[in-house]
Amino acid sequence: MTRPERYPGARALHRPATSTTALVVPPPSIPSPYHRVRPLSQETLSSHGARLSVPTYDRWALTPAVVHLSVGGFSRAHQLLYFDELAERRITADWGVVGVGLRRRTMQEALVPQDHLYTVIERSPDGERARVVGVMVDYLFAPDAPDAVLDRLTDPRTRMVTLTITGAGYRLDPTTGEFDPADPDVLQDLARPHAPTTVFGFLVEAFDRRRRAGLPGLTVVSCDNVHRNGDVTRAAVVGLARMRDEVLARWITDRVAFPSSMVDRITPQTPPEERAALAERYGVDDRWPVITEPFSQWVIEDTFVNGRPPLEEVGVRFVRDVGDHELMKTRLLNASHSALGYLGSLAGHSRMDVLMTDPVFAEYVARLMDDEVTPLLPQPDGVDLTEYKRILLQRFANPAIADRLSRLCRRGSTKLPHHLLPSLRQALAEGRPTTLLTLAVAGWCRYLRGTDAGGRPLPLEDPRAAELQELALAGGTDPRPLLSVHAVFGDLGELPDFVDDLRRAIVRIDRLGARVAVAATLAETPSAPAAALTR
Repeated sequence: MTRPERYPGARALHRPATSTTALVVPPPSIPSPYHRVRPLSQETLSSHGARLSVPTYDRWALTPAVVHLSVGGFSRAHQLLYFDELAERRITADWGVVGVGLRRRTMQEALVPQDHLYTVIERSPDGERARVVGVMVDYLFAPDAPDAVLDRLTDPRTRMVTLTITGAGYRLDPTTGEFDPADPDVLQDLARPHAPTTVFGFLVEAFDRRRRAGLPGLTVVSCDNVHRNGDVTRAAVVGLARMRDEVLARWITDRVAFPSSMVDRITPQTPPEERAALAERYGVDDRWPVITEPFSQWVIEDTFVNGRPPLEEVGVRFVRDVGDHELMKTRLLNASHSALGYLGSLAGHSRMDVLMTDPVFAEYVARLMDDEVTPLLPQPDGVDLTEYKRILLQRFANPAIADRLSRLCRRGSTKLPHHLLPSLRQALAEGRPTTLLTLAVAGWCRYLRGTDAGGRPLPLEDPRAAELQELALAGGTDPRPLLSVHAVFGDLGELPDFVDDLRRAIVRIDRLGARVAVAATLAETPSAPAAALTR
């Protein structure tokens, strides 16, 4: 990587947030096409500055203080952009990022030839704006270079680790929800601690090396949609460490911080045609650009060790306890995504924005949030839930993002137990309405058969896909075979009234089709009075 050129005319796209709806910026219209296309790299960076925002800071001056484990589209549109803003606004150069890949080398193949630069395109109905992000100073593919990853984690300059490994990456026992010490990959890392393969194997080995070298601990921030993700991460790291060495486990407990966090930014997968569109509009040949929305939110518990980045100056909110914000986001946004993904797919839709133009589904998700979920939620400090939900509906309907329902339908056996079923279980326990929540579960049960009402195949991307599809097909309109999967449904199958309600909802979807079933259910279900919408 050669020393970067500066471009005085480049401008930062983000400003400090004044509320939890951070970084909502109305973008300008799409620029005119450019015909000269140049690859994205440090050498060509200055030539792109007239067409889109590029880093104006000295990338050579960045201190590699953050290691991000499992770089993907979301982390590049979210966490890295906040750190990039710290550098771009000259707040600090102390928080450069080293990216690490864990499973697939495709990200390495895209980023390394580009000197770890990449483009983020923010889109709203009003237009788009593009920005090159330069805060990533290195990228390592762990299977090829495990020692290099451990060296980065044990580097005295490293003070923070961030994670986006998805819920399945936390090695939790599907029955208890606790760290699973019998996981085969965990056992492999235990047998070969100096050659780890899992995130937690890398962290535990790195902490052992830091301890032996007399180095301080650091802060590990999970950015996954997992309930109390900091506690879950701590349990996994300390659990594996305790299997190795009780002294090491105590050192981690005393010297490593695991704050929980809540992250939010809708970031669809980047289809291949977006690379061509970026080249046409901006003259940039980026091997893997990121498409996202203007909205971005990051709330983190303020429990750091070994220094804390001043992220509050670029829109991050530090709080004492992130729990209320996490519940708000997972039970309103993530649960709604799942409900609309399954029911909308069954109705023949493929895009969220198109689905939201249908008044039946728009009313369904609004009433799901208002009538059945919001009454269960605590009030997060500094958040207007009515305004939050209004913005959510706008985000769902954003045609510039065109989020695919197939993305929202992935990993249902992981997502529903974390995002939707807790509201259902709580509402049943409190004697509150559950009709619309039950309909969402019925949509998933019907979706698991693998075809819509017209017989068209539906993609099943789930770690338990084979097991769940077999049970769904065997049960038909009887949900009891699926409900017997305790790791997903817990004790819901032992509640006769709920089982009957779920069966009737599945039958209705089968007989009427998903759209008519949703419309009929709404017509039969009275709206909750306004006074009942908050706890």
